[in-house]
Amino acid sequence: MAARAALQGQPGGGVEQKNVQAGGERKNRTALGDIGNVVTARGGGGGAAVGIVKPQAINRPLTRSFCAQLVANAQAVAQKNKKQGVQVVDVNVGGARKAGVPGPAQKKVQENKKTQVDSKTPSGHGKVEHKAAPKKKKSPTLTSFLTARSKEACGLSKKPQELVVNIDEGSIQDELAVVEYVEDIYNFYKIAEAESRVRDYMDSQPDVNEKMRSILVDWLIEVHYKFELRQETLYLTINIIDRFLSMKVVPRKELQLVGIASMLIACKYEEIWAPEVNDFVQISDKAYMREQVLAMEKTILGNLEWYLTVPTPYMFLTRYVKASVSANSELENMSYFFSELGMMNYATTIKYPPPLLAASSVYAARCTLNSSPSWTETLKHYTGYSENQLMECARLLVSFHMAAPENRLRAVYKKFSKPDNGAVALRSPAKSLLASTS
Repeated sequence: MAARAALQGQPGGGVEQKNVQAGGERKNRTALGDIGNVVTARGGGGGAAVGIVKPQAINRPLTRSFCAQLVANAQAVAQKNKKQGVQVVDVNVGGARKAGVPGPAQKKVQENKKTQVDSKTPSGHGKVEHKAAPKKKKSPTLTSFLTARSKEACGLSKKPQELVVNIDEGSIQDELAVVEYVEDIYNFYKIAEAESRVRDYMDSQPDVNEKMRSILVDWLIEVHYKFELRQETLYLTINIIDRFLSMKVVPRKELQLVGIASMLIACKYEEIWAPEVNDFVQISDKAYMREQVLAMEKTILGNLEWYLTVPTPYMFLTRYVKASVSANSELENMSYFFSELGMMNYATTIKYPPPLLAASSVYAARCTLNSSPSWTETLKHYTGYSENQLMECARLLVSFHMAAPENRLRAVYKKFSKPDNGAVALRSPAKSLLASTS
């Protein structure tokens, strides 16, 4: 109290006289920064000019009334924090300290709902606890309730979701697999396939019909097997033939020449060691001369504008067989068997695009081999086709399988009846797939 009186009574220099010791040195007392009792006093020391304002620290004794004021201030802060979302509880104040003893610094309450902070009051026994406010329970909405009931009624809530397998995970270290770009590549294949799809051309060919085309393809499959060529070569050969016939009218006597020249072009494009022109002349029983083969080769390339990089069913077959995950050599051979049966049939080749024909071949193969399930979420993801979208084409391929042993054109059947191709053609056809026809 004496310090307060001295401060109020002597605004000019009373306080500075008490702080001046012998020798003219000042001795400032420690300020209670948490109370805010730092005041400014004018002084020049010994009649010096007044005008310099400096902060002066003053120690104030802690009385009962001042202690009560601190508690009231703490409660006001607690009320303010409570309104702002911070819950402050249990503020206890013990006895007041004796006069002349400075209290400790009051700690500010941290707005943390998960921690508890202990802060000493002037009595030294107070505790301030921060507790997380109770969360309100979210009541279910009418929409979520009806959705849950609908799923339960349909049995969807109890049905486990089938995961899509990443079929490229095991090929990350294989640089030739180009895992980083494989999805983009196949998306581009589907776009390019739609642009280069073969249209229905048989009405524009007066001397060629569907049966003659099937005979030509059947013979080329035998030639392909005898020369031990790659699978890509056969698919590209048939694609070149169909595209050329859709652009130019071909006489009946030159149809086999078109087939020979088309296979020669495909061999040069796909094979490492391509057969020579004389080999094709000999295989055709010298029906055409070497010059005729080369001239037809030039004519075909000119009409196709040298556009040979096209997505054939083979490109999609390799991807879709891999998407079967548990695929083995038997499933692979069976898929190629159905695919070649489909390519021999003109209507199937024209009606169904290469990716759909490839996916239907895999589906028919899985049904024939009794694979369960017949179509998985992984296959649906990578092919883009559902089981219903493949049903029509797959049934047609199975019907070709049933008629293959009695068909006059048996090159595909004999090829896949041999042990080196797994003898998959000898398997019983998937009659259950045909029986499901509605």
